[in-house]
Amino acid sequence: MPKVRIKLLTIAVTGALLLALGSCAESSTPTDEEGGGSTEGPIAVGAVLDITGAGASLGVPERKTVEMLAKQINDSGGINGRQINLIIEDNQSTEDAAARAASKLLQTDKVSLLLGASRTGPSLAMRPIAEQAKIPMISFAANEKIVHDSTWVFKTAQNDNVVIEKIIDDMQKKGYKTIAIARDASGFGEGVAETFTELGKDAGIKVVAVEKFAPDASDFTAQMVNIRNADADANVIWGIPPAASLAQVAYRRLDIKAPVYQSHGIGNQVFLDSAGKSADGLLAPLGRLLVVDQLPADDPQRDVISGFVSDYKKAYNESPSTFAGHSFDGFTIGMNALKEAGTDPTKLREAIEGVKDWPGVSGVFTMTPENHSGLTKDALVMVTVQDGKWKLVPGQGE
Repeated sequence: MPKVRIKLLTIAVTGALLLALGSCAESSTPTDEEGGGSTEGPIAVGAVLDITGAGASLGVPERKTVEMLAKQINDSGGINGRQINLIIEDNQSTEDAAARAASKLLQTDKVSLLLGASRTGPSLAMRPIAEQAKIPMISFAANEKIVHDSTWVFKTAQNDNVVIEKIIDDMQKKGYKTIAIARDASGFGEGVAETFTELGKDAGIKVVAVEKFAPDASDFTAQMVNIRNADADANVIWGIPPAASLAQVAYRRLDIKAPVYQSHGIGNQVFLDSAGKSADGLLAPLGRLLVVDQLPADDPQRDVISGFVSDYKKAYNESPSTFAGHSFDGFTIGMNALKEAGTDPTKLREAIEGVKDWPGVSGVFTMTPENHSGLTKDALVMVTVQDGKWKLVPGQGE
């Protein structure tokens, strides 16, 4: 077996990956003679992840997931008989490091597929490099700018605009008319207030205040005082842990009475551990992974998610996060495409763009030339926190 440049756990091939790969169209081993892809030997796949720094709570479970899946595939014989040589780079949660890592993987390691990054800023830094190299890239981050008008770049986290649509729908049902927003000042939060303003028009909802915070901020008193003083019907905190957790703590400490929504950036145990009792009662549009045991039996994602959760717990003795789910989807979509199209870049890109009605962890994906994310607001369910645990809001899982 070719040497994989990461440390992998030894586990058996199990149901989630087989089920996910099984939805790929069957094909014979590609020859790639018409394109630039190789036809034999290991397939190099690169991943740039936020393993250290502000995005570590996202990048670490994503790294564990792709390591686990690569091992499963290699143990089962590889892709069309070829082993996966997975090369992981830590971007240290910075844009510059992400760009350098992407360049290395594409130019030196000659990867056929580029995965990552974990967050929006690093993913945006990688995008032009992948586009120029004309090698498919699948990001695990959220902001729609990552894939807007892209040719070679795709993503698996739900777009921020569909997350905002889900929040606006819930606010409209409850009759809220004004909102205040505290948002991450990095790329993850860019455009959020403007999107809330635009989507809120038809619902009669107005943004009355916007506060910003650094991803590594530790004191949120000033922002939350201003949010309280705005006296909106409801408020939104848009960030990732630990910042989102600390903002939630400050919100409760200042005894702000209005209901609070968090973004999809909080979908892991790190958020719950850091926010503690302050998290109880919040609302957030999240993927189904965190509440899989509360889903109806006929939910099209339930079997895939349950299998993934089982595999991950067996490998790491812990539950996967929402972000682990984004990497499961990106890696598996990539492997499906490699199985179907081989390593010729153009054929591989077309195979990814051709994904249709594919049930993953983050939603049921249908890619198109105009939509390189492939998910609608139906990929999300409204979740709250009760006694420190995720709780599906009634009526949201149907």
